[in-house]
Amino acid sequence: MTEPVTEASARTKARLVGIFEILEGLAATYAQVIVFNRFVVSGNAAATASNILAHELQWRLGFALCFFGIGFHVAWAVLFYDLFRSVNRNVSFFGLLVIVVGCAIQALAGVFYIAPLFVLSEGNLLSAFTTEQAQTLAFTFVKLTGASFNAYLVFHGLWCVVSGYLIFRSRFLPRILGLLLALNGLGWMTYLSPPLGNKLFPIIAVIATIELPLPWFFIFGFNTQRWKEQVAR
Repeated sequence: MTEPVTEASARTKARLVGIFEILEGLAATYAQVIVFNRFVVSGNAAATASNILAHELQWRLGFALCFFGIGFHVAWAVLFYDLFRSVNRNVSFFGLLVIVVGCAIQALAGVFYIAPLFVLSEGNLLSAFTTEQAQTLAFTFVKLTGASFNAYLVFHGLWCVVSGYLIFRSRFLPRILGLLLALNGLGWMTYLSPPLGNKLFPIIAVIATIELPLPWFFIFGFNTQRWKEQVAR
């Protein structure tokens, strides 16, 4: 009686990994890519400040989704660890630690994300600042948000390398996924030097498409029978 329950439990966890990964991707993409890139004008503090104040609701929504995304991220990271600890417990636990640190950096980026709106809208508290100074301070927080997100990408890349190794060593997902995911992770880790990462971004973006079908394999292509065999060994 316990074997079918264990297998069903693994299938449920695998599907939740895929679902939470999709939800995290949607939340992070909207908040940190769509909203951020739409309203931030590179090198122009005044225009950026004007855009943020004119679209305050969208900026606040982006901030909220940052933290929803972190919750989804932690959830699927824990489930991923639980599924892959049978492959290598130590490596799987290391991957979990990496993503927890990455999520902490994401949380810091979220604080920087909302700070420009606080600076620009709380005029009475910052009366000692001129408009230009307030805009410059807000833009500094915007740049810190970008720098924090670049730091997160390094940890995300390291997690991709570790996870790629685990998938390659496993028997319940296609090995080619592991190789491609590890290669993708090495690309994200080039953000150790953001100028290098930005130059290589077109190449990284092409390789990163492997992350798009990955949730599908957890939801529909996870081989629970092979997972059970791996656990038994």
